[in-house]
Amino acid sequence: MQFIDLKRQYEVLKDEIDASVADVLNDAHYIGGKEVGELSADLAKYAGVKHCLTCANGTDALTLALRCLDVKEGDAVFVPDFTFFATAEVVALEKATNVFVDVNERTFNMSPESLEEAVKTVIKEGKLNPKAIIAVDLFGQPADFISIRKIADKYNLKVIEDGAQGFGGSINGKRACSFGDISTTSFFPAKPLGCYGDGGAVFTDNDEYFALMQSLAVHGKGADKYDNVRIGYNSRLDTIQAAILKVKLKAFVEYELDKRNEFAKYYTEKLKEKYLTPVVPETFLSSWAQYTLILNSNEERQRIQSLMKDRGIPTMVYYPIPMHMETAFKGLKLYVSLLNSEKLSKTVMSIPMHPYLNKEIQNEIIGVLM
Repeated sequence: MQFIDLKRQYEVLKDEIDASVADVLNDAHYIGGKEVGELSADLAKYAGVKHCLTCANGTDALTLALRCLDVKEGDAVFVPDFTFFATAEVVALEKATNVFVDVNERTFNMSPESLEEAVKTVIKEGKLNPKAIIAVDLFGQPADFISIRKIADKYNLKVIEDGAQGFGGSINGKRACSFGDISTTSFFPAKPLGCYGDGGAVFTDNDEYFALMQSLAVHGKGADKYDNVRIGYNSRLDTIQAAILKVKLKAFVEYELDKRNEFAKYYTEKLKEKYLTPVVPETFLSSWAQYTLILNSNEERQRIQSLMKDRGIPTMVYYPIPMHMETAFKGLKLYVSLLNSEKLSKTVMSIPMHPYLNKEIQNEIIGVLM
């Protein structure tokens, strides 16, 4: 059994993917081919934003966002404590300061209450300049951007949406990757929309941000690539990956997102009496990058994981260490309590989730869990 069955996905999409890749090979424009522009336009249209720039990976996408917002040393960036390391790593690389914020214990996303408390504490201390919020769409569900935007506006903060896991999610019909002043995503193979290698994208409605990120992504180019007006990066999505993503985006829109929600609903119906299952607020839609249960303790988690492994069923723990406990951030000042993050790191467990499941596989998984 596969945790995310990329092999099955390829079997279903093989003819279209092979033909799309063959077109690139025949055309021989491996960097900046027409597929890259076509994909960028398709992504922007789907997300409902003016601009989309594809890049080399999701971490670079976040870096481009921070550079566009001129995040630098002395700035405070508010980051959820329960997420993947890259979200905070990029802040540290810009020499800004991560201010970790607790999460909601049932949605797994940034707690607006903890966020505002952290902002107030930083302002009162007066040592850092509150600059931006990076809110993560964890496990496929958009963060509470309605509340987060109100806080951002109140304290004059910019919002970056880290939609690495959230592509396809929505709030009131407004899609993920459209909620930030700048939004980002990742096309790592295991994401809801993944390529066959690394890839990422940045989204914005702001013309100036888009022009700046276009320059930054190609060595800080000016009028052309040999007119370098700033220090930038080499961060491009190659044409073969764009060709693959065009096919996979079509499948994602036509049926994969619906299938993910169908399978998640079935898990919840069968497991909710015994486990704390994920909560999706009314008017929110998740793209279910992961389906994550909350158990009673680390000991129970270890026991269930061992049982599942014996039955050939893969499980994963996202994330076993809260950000503030990572070795790289040892000694970093904390501004709020992070109890939910600490608790979740000891009790969460994710089970197989992808659009090529079926009820037979799900019932096998459910049977062992029950």
